[in-house]
Amino acid sequence: MKRKDDKQHERTLSRRQILTGAAALLGASALSGCEKKPQRGAGGSLAAGAAGLAGDGPEVRDLRFGMIALTDCSPIVIAHEKGLFAKHGIRSTVVKGASWAAIRDSLANGDLHATHMLIGMPFASTLGLFGAAKKPMVAPWILNRNGQAISLKAELKGKVGADPKALKPFVDAAKAAGKPMRFAMTFPPGTHAMWMRYFLGAGGIDPDRDVALITVPPAQMIANMRVGAMDGFCVGEPWNARAIADGIGYTAITTQEIWRDHPEKVCAFTEEFAEKNPKTVKAVLRALHEASVWLDELPNRVEQAEIVSRPTYINCAKELILGRLQGKYDYGDGRTLQDLNYMIFSRRNCNYPQTKYGLFWLSQFRRWGMIQGAPDYAGIARRVMRTDLYEEAMKEIGYAHGGPSTAVETLFDGAKFDPARPEEFALAPSIKSPKEVG
Repeated sequence: MKRKDDKQHERTLSRRQILTGAAALLGASALSGCEKKPQRGAGGSLAAGAAGLAGDGPEVRDLRFGMIALTDCSPIVIAHEKGLFAKHGIRSTVVKGASWAAIRDSLANGDLHATHMLIGMPFASTLGLFGAAKKPMVAPWILNRNGQAISLKAELKGKVGADPKALKPFVDAAKAAGKPMRFAMTFPPGTHAMWMRYFLGAGGIDPDRDVALITVPPAQMIANMRVGAMDGFCVGEPWNARAIADGIGYTAITTQEIWRDHPEKVCAFTEEFAEKNPKTVKAVLRALHEASVWLDELPNRVEQAEIVSRPTYINCAKELILGRLQGKYDYGDGRTLQDLNYMIFSRRNCNYPQTKYGLFWLSQFRRWGMIQGAPDYAGIARRVMRTDLYEEAMKEIGYAHGGPSTAVETLFDGAKFDPARPEEFALAPSIKSPKEVG
């Protein structure tokens, strides 16, 4: 059943909006999901469409896009595979990275021009956190919302679910025995790290003192859980579903249960590249828009799962990917749910790079001692979340987006994030780190 706001959103997507530029080579066939595909050029990228070769097209046409083996890489992969980058004048190559650190470094040094990235990463790079050289980055596009989860080892099944307070006795016992429990996330300033920290903190568990937090690339989560290297992890799909299929873990809570419609991954560029090549960036955003609209037509998710499951991308059985893309959740501990808040790529104003999400991330950096003192919340958030590039790109195709939001957000523990008071939100919880690091 479609939600009321979904129907309202769909009414704004006129055929004219979705097929803008359909006269260009590949346009109509790509959007309809036809099997006929354009001829590939050198390096496997799709030949550019006629409209994309106009004199006012992108400043740079050959672009390398990074991605990590997670389902939310889909907009980039679909824009490539369906010829939508080509339609907008971009000759694309998609490169799978080994880790988020590798993806960040490849973008920073110019080996990549744009990339699938955790929303916190452009902020950390702009601020020069976690030992990396300061390299300003921008995020003019949110790729998706929802769709991650926290998985726990099978031994905790039936004992710990969505309430983190139930986990605390096990954490306390392990700490008292001198063997603290170990939880994995994918990158310290990323979404998975913050969801894990927030979940533990809501249960009265200090993630810096009571447990050990370790960094593990997404595709290596299962192998590490299997050998007992950790007690739980937070990651995107399909790795939570894979833990259940392999019998080594179960889903305690999904991230949309922590925060409905939370931001997740972005398409990031270096600030330098975006400033020099704004037409290129906007061409990428236009292509991502078309891919995202296609992805949010639920019948297309069967084909989506088949494409992104390939060895070139996620390298996982398509059946493990499809279920949760359709909102079919088996938690692996007896709970099941047809979740209306499954991963979305376009609906509910998904792609608008809300400044308030930058404010939230900075508040979490502040809460956990990752930055010194109160940051320039508004200035940094505006610098990274480039609403101007997004709005210009959508105006060029006549797409009526939902615009900025300053609404207060409520999380699963009842805490309310007011974008007007990020510092207050950062310092309010009882579980927080007192340390301040550069």
